[in-house]
Amino acid sequence: MAKDYYQVLGIPHEASQDEIKKAYYKLAHKHHPDKGGDEKKFKEINEAYQVLSDKEKRSQYDRFGRTSEGGAEPGSDFQWAWGRPEADFEDAFRTDFGDLGDIVEEIFGFGAPKRRKDIKRGKDIEVGIEISLEDVLRGKEKEIFLNKQVACSRCHGLGAEPGTKINECFSCGGTGEVQQVKRTFLGSFTRYTTCPECGGEGKRPEKPCNVCKGEGRVKAEEKIKIFIPAGVDTNQVIKVEARGEAGRRGGKPGDLYVRIFVKKHPVFQRKGDDLYIALQISFSQAALGDEIETQILDGSKILLKVPEGTESGKVLRISGKGIPHFSGYGRGNLYVELVVKTPKKLTKKQKELLEKLREEGI
Repeated sequence: MAKDYYQVLGIPHEASQDEIKKAYYKLAHKHHPDKGGDEKKFKEINEAYQVLSDKEKRSQYDRFGRTSEGGAEPGSDFQWAWGRPEADFEDAFRTDFGDLGDIVEEIFGFGAPKRRKDIKRGKDIEVGIEISLEDVLRGKEKEIFLNKQVACSRCHGLGAEPGTKINECFSCGGTGEVQQVKRTFLGSFTRYTTCPECGGEGKRPEKPCNVCKGEGRVKAEEKIKIFIPAGVDTNQVIKVEARGEAGRRGGKPGDLYVRIFVKKHPVFQRKGDDLYIALQISFSQAALGDEIETQILDGSKILLKVPEGTESGKVLRISGKGIPHFSGYGRGNLYVELVVKTPKKLTKKQKELLEKLREEGI
């Protein structure tokens, strides 16, 4: 004969989900083995709750699993389905705990306890920061403000009212998981599921914090200082450990990922760790040669020697005046393209001089 799960929990058949949950908590607390209760009774209560708290399982139990003449045991509706002329192959291999795929999974050991993820860990955050090309030269400390989950200042992130305890979950014994036994036509199999009492954490605050309601974290704005090293480039990501969202109830915080965007410079162009600049010179400087003082990206000035007979488009290389390598060793180069400027307006004297030069074949 099948167990009457409603009778096990002491509730009517039309009980709501809230009534089922309240009845389960009350009975589980009363019969928990750690509190001197009956282990067999506790397992029976847990089994009843696993079925009635699930809408699908409850519906199937109500249809096929009640104790009555000719009724089927919960989990054995394979036999019932096989006896129906209209039952198809899929129905024949279905149980109230899942389909054939679930059963095969259990047979080959996939239902064994699995290493649980850190469910209390906070989420990672990614933000974008725009910096100037000058910032890339020397590195820079930036301050940003993030609206995120931060540790609750009242309970210090633990989720419990100050002065109260955080107890081990009585349903799962602190493991965060409970056993679910499946009865199928191939035998009984055990599956480990998240504990409905503690949500998989294994612990529960005796009295939830009044500010964060037991979460251990609240939404607030936080100022974060980030050091951006020299040599970074656009789309490069810097990881700042433990500056993401706070974890639940003292859980490990997530990480902060900062994506860099370097603003376009009006004068200098960056290619890798090299810098490029176009510098205009006069016709006479190109023809006769000259020494030109020019300012570079870091604000200092350098003296460039223009060889005589320089043609427009000639490129001069100045070693070690580019962007610092991100590795911290060495720098790229600066490339200066010399562009000979052709004057559009000439004075009378300039025209006379150019006419003489033309007569000389220049």
